[in-house]
Amino acid sequence: MILRILLALMLFASFSTTALAQNYSIKDKKAIKLYEDAQSAYSNYFFVEAEELLKDAIGKADQFIEAHLLLAQVYADKNRNSDAIVSLENAVSIDPSYFPLAYYFLGEMYLLEGDYDHAEERFERYLATGIADNDKRDASSLGIASCQFARVALANPRDFNPINLGPGVNTADPEYYPCLTADDQTLLFTREVSHPQALRGRQEDFFVSASDGEKWLNARNISEINSLMNEGAPTLSQDGQVLIFTACEIEGNWGAGRAGLGSCDLFFSVKSGSLWSKPQNLGERVNSYSWDSQPSLASDGRTLYFVRGKSTPSGIKQQDIWVSRLGEDMVWGKPEKIKGEVNTPGEEESVLIHPDGQTLYFSSNGHPGMGGLDVFMSKLQADGTWGTPVNLGYPINTHGNENSLLVSASGELAYFASDREGGYGALDLYSFVMPEDLRPVQVTYAKGIVFDATSFKKLEARVQVIDLETGTVAAESYSNSKSGEFLVCLPVNHDYALNASREGYLFYSDNFSLKETGVSAPFEIEVPMEKIKTGSKVVMNNIFFDTDKYDLKPQSIVELDKLVEFLILNRHTRIEIGGHTDDVGGDAANQLLSERRAQAVVDYVASKGIEPFRLVAKGYGETQFIVPNTDDASRAKNRRTEFMVVE
Repeated sequence: MILRILLALMLFASFSTTALAQNYSIKDKKAIKLYEDAQSAYSNYFFVEAEELLKDAIGKADQFIEAHLLLAQVYADKNRNSDAIVSLENAVSIDPSYFPLAYYFLGEMYLLEGDYDHAEERFERYLATGIADNDKRDASSLGIASCQFARVALANPRDFNPINLGPGVNTADPEYYPCLTADDQTLLFTREVSHPQALRGRQEDFFVSASDGEKWLNARNISEINSLMNEGAPTLSQDGQVLIFTACEIEGNWGAGRAGLGSCDLFFSVKSGSLWSKPQNLGERVNSYSWDSQPSLASDGRTLYFVRGKSTPSGIKQQDIWVSRLGEDMVWGKPEKIKGEVNTPGEEESVLIHPDGQTLYFSSNGHPGMGGLDVFMSKLQADGTWGTPVNLGYPINTHGNENSLLVSASGELAYFASDREGGYGALDLYSFVMPEDLRPVQVTYAKGIVFDATSFKKLEARVQVIDLETGTVAAESYSNSKSGEFLVCLPVNHDYALNASREGYLFYSDNFSLKETGVSAPFEIEVPMEKIKTGSKVVMNNIFFDTDKYDLKPQSIVELDKLVEFLILNRHTRIEIGGHTDDVGGDAANQLLSERRAQAVVDYVASKGIEPFRLVAKGYGETQFIVPNTDDASRAKNRRTEFMVVE
């Protein structure tokens, strides 16, 4: 918002030098000469000199409207808004009709100062002039709506008690843009530090802190990523294994061939053991020749939100939230603006997609708010669009700029950066309890370990968790190559299938339910994987039939397609599909049912192009139970479909 004010005032200052050069609002030649010298100083960024010259000009001719307007511009450039307001008020008091646009600028600046009564009056005064074009008319109407919203918000403040994260995280240097793993154990953030070899003497670097359950421990520098340039605005995958971030001055940061496309690009790094890989550009499928920044990776590991803006001489313009999705070929798709009511003609930035996949937090000055950038929440609608944004209210939002909000996976805590009094210096990171009506959908997380079923060696594997009702991938991750560990964040009240795959191994399948409301403890699972060899077999836990039926239920399709994928990748493998039942019912009926169920699986797989000679259907009835049929849970384990490598 302030950039628009500055640009317009600069245009006026330039205009007054040319078209009005022979028609100033005053006749005093000495004052005019001082003003023109001030314009020259200002155009060369000598703001202190320009300020003194303008004050001298006004001292000689206090009715010099152009000098008051340019002085307002100088003050605004130096973030001296209250002084800029005085200069603008002086200009309109001399002649209200000389530069009516000043009323609009006054409205915006009073709004930025939190003076809502004066802001609304100036916006209305500007609209009354009748000169407003569509953009300024819409902006003035938004300003009036913001003033009205702000007064109500001030009268109904939310409970808000920010807690400083402490000396393990915060220092005398600025800390901001935090991101957090789903288990709340790892906090990664940006810190601006002094460095004698940096281009400007200071640079942005990444630091990471671990929690001991009570406090955040001393943060360490991520030296394998940090360079002499700036790295910032990070997002972490829920398991902390993938880092996506912004770099703007990146030529030569991490070796040849790493230069970006635009003024800022998105880069990624993957954790192997305890170290991060050399950062790589996400590529031109995601990055543009504009400004791409502030990423947020969804918990499914396949959806990336970020902010794209247009670089201009006066700053970044037209900032909107975009989204890109990872295809089955593991390549990010072409980004598109998110649909719905979030993006505006104003600036949207600092996007956060919560691990629930349904709640978006972002900053904007394009919706009614307290002034400057406010933080908003939007919910995903049934049609795939984002709904009407909700302002988080006062004092979470103020008339200043609020951004880089982080909300924990549980939704109970939020984190933000602030330079409020009582900190360690500059910007510090704080947490606060998120009001219940602003919280996302309740989520928990599943954590596990992948290992070789025979040697128990820890394995890296691709892990997918699928919502059994919708068939969509709810989360995707890769287990750590050293520890075999993985973590995925999931909304509660759903049933899920889990599949793990690795080259040279049979895929692993399991399922679990989070239907119990209020689940907060993580779901833990072990994933033993069998090497591909003759006689090795896998229980396909996500093949479903109705009782005494052999028609495949729709929830089985995800697992069946995994089997098809396995057979495509292993073209010389023949398998047997084995059907098994429990001991309920007669032997002959169970035998026939098991044969028909096995054949139903074979028929589906063959329909997807797998050669029939590679598939054998065999029913075993109740003859090969894996646990005694003593209760319903045991019988459920014995009612199963398996596949076995024949050759």
